[in-house]
Amino acid sequence: MLYSEERKNQIATFVQKQSRASVQELSEHFGVSESTVRRDLKELEDEEMLRRTHGGAIATETVNFEPTVLEKSDRLKEEKQAIAQAALSYIDENDTILLDSGTTTLQLVPGLKKFQSLTIVTNSVEISEHLRDAPHLEVVVPGGKLRHETQALVGPLTDQILKQLYVDKAFIGTNGVDLAHGLTTPNLIESATKRTMLEQSKEVIVLSDHSKFGKVSFAAFGSIIDQVDVLITDDRVPQDLVEEMRNEGVNIDIATLQGDPS
Repeated sequence: MLYSEERKNQIATFVQKQSRASVQELSEHFGVSESTVRRDLKELEDEEMLRRTHGGAIATETVNFEPTVLEKSDRLKEEKQAIAQAALSYIDENDTILLDSGTTTLQLVPGLKKFQSLTIVTNSVEISEHLRDAPHLEVVVPGGKLRHETQALVGPLTDQILKQLYVDKAFIGTNGVDLAHGLTTPNLIESATKRTMLEQSKEVIVLSDHSKFGKVSFAAFGSIIDQVDVLITDDRVPQDLVEEMRNEGVNIDIATLQGDPS
């Protein structure tokens, strides 16, 4: 039988090697109860040895690591909803908009259904699925290769179709926001599709919660200074980073979370 500290070290090693693990998987592997695993994961997260997710844990991030859509869906949900609410104010009736795949852009869907007339281009399988009961909205889904991690259609076929389209506004998600390195994401193929989205839009609006600021992922797809018209984030973003970006001319819109003092 393993002592507590020894078990925690082995759990941390297991998660790092596998990139992710569920509570049930760890419970069976180490022969302890799920409540014990959850307690161990909480302590390991406090020690910054891993990060807990819905039903398990993932390894601490590297530049090319990306959690799945399910793992990201419950993280910072209030922040994402506040950002989406702010993003809706940039949309006008009869707009043609592009929605990047992501858990933040997904939060726009309930508000989009309230419009009478929109054309929505999206490479997100989830977003298109959520819009299936909105026949008054025109939804365009380009073909391509499905990335299961993000539920996004990406690749040369997607890019070829997007290059034939022009939209008024593109709402783009990102894994990293850094003044020097720009917008970044873990996957090269998806970064190319995001780059095409920026090129085909009159106005680029990036949606990013505060946890993405100062982070740099593997593949760059855009410049914050030169290619982004508006960067929408939540009010928990570090103010020093906001001021630094604003001093360089970046237009940042800060969404206030419900319950926060105005």
